[in-house]
Amino acid sequence: MGALLNIVLVIQMIVAIVMVGLILIQQGKGADMGAAFGSGSSGSLFGASGGANFMSRTTGILAAVFFVCTLVLAYFGNLKPVATGSVLDSAAPAVTLPAVNTSTPAAPATGAAQIPTK
Repeated sequence: MGALLNIVLVIQMIVAIVMVGLILIQQGKGADMGAAFGSGSSGSLFGASGGANFMSRTTGILAAVFFVCTLVLAYFGNLKPVATGSVLDSAAPAVTLPAVNTSTPAAPATGAAQIPTK
């Protein structure tokens, strides 16, 4: 179970890093206006439409994988073993104090003020 959680956690971290990088290299919606007026970026690697469809779909898939990994980690993180027995069985043991010897009287404190008697 621990190995499975580690694998899901590694997948989630890799997907998060790739998704952040992919989002940062995408163009905004306002960048399409520049391409319409002959900015020159319309003739890119992915064709005239740019990488919008490819990058948008990839981002959506990565977001879905990230969401599923998050749900799996949350589900397995909240699993608790089913307790058997009483609540008192799992309580902390009682603390026992050492016995106090009350047979000898306590000695008076040294340096205490003595009241003179006549």
